Amino acid sequence: MVLPGLNRGGWRAVRRAGMPRYHRFRMNTSLDPGPRLAQAAERVSQMRRAIAADDSLRAWTGALKQWQARRLAQTHADLLASPDTAAAARFFLDDLYGAKDFARRDAELIRLLPTMIRLLPARALATVAGAVELDALSEGLDEAIARRLQAVAADAITETAYAQAYRASATRAEREHQLDLVLGIGQSLEGLVRHPMIGRLLRAMAVPARLAGLAEMQDFLGRGFSAFGGMPSTAHFLAQIDQRERSIMARIFEGCDEGWITGAKTG
Repeated sequence: MVLPGLNRGGWRAVRRAGMPRYHRFRMNTSLDPGPRLAQAAERVSQMRRAIAADDSLRAWTGALKQWQARRLAQTHADLLASPDTAAAARFFLDDLYGAKDFARRDAELIRLLPTMIRLLPARALATVAGAVELDALSEGLDEAIARRLQAVAADAITETAYAQAYRASATRAEREHQLDLVLGIGQSLEGLVRHPMIGRLLRAMAVPARLAGLAEMQDFLGRGFSAFGGMPSTAHFLAQIDQRERSIMARIFEGCDEGWITGAKTG
């Protein structure tokens, strides 16, 4: 089982919704979810320890995450306000693409990987592996932007300063890969929702997971499962995220320093 990914029916639904096929998955997909998860967890844990050891970098990284969270909430305000998409949008912004502190989750992952591999269904484990791989990539990209901002000694993060640091710190391919991972995890969660047995299993394992010290992982899967469970059209929701974020990405890489936040297409 490989994450992210879609079956043929899933690709047809995505294309009907107007979203381009994901194209840059550079994970080590030859590995099973367990080893993938172990590698990503160790990588992101090392990065966070290094950032935490540098007071200035830690402050800039924290400020950057908060700034990005506000930008995302502004770009996707309608999705957050709609009863049909609010839960999924909040899950994306808080659990996949926002400023949430995952230190506790990191600690759980490193300490309890064997237990997690034993308890979680394979599909759910693959979803968690994808989320942690995304977490590792995003942490590295955030650190690169924070170092750029730190170097110019700006008083605060502005739209212009962010755009310039964004362009200088990563390639467009790397940023497209990050977005691909976000969208792929959303599709994977939809796949979990389509299997009622997995939902029942997740609910049944809630207490054992907490007793085993896996509360954060269980909560992550539970929130994702609930967020996508009642949404009328996952493909349309993901297409909206994709269109807006790729539009912003294109404007920045084309040299736009101002107006790119409000200038995103919002179809």
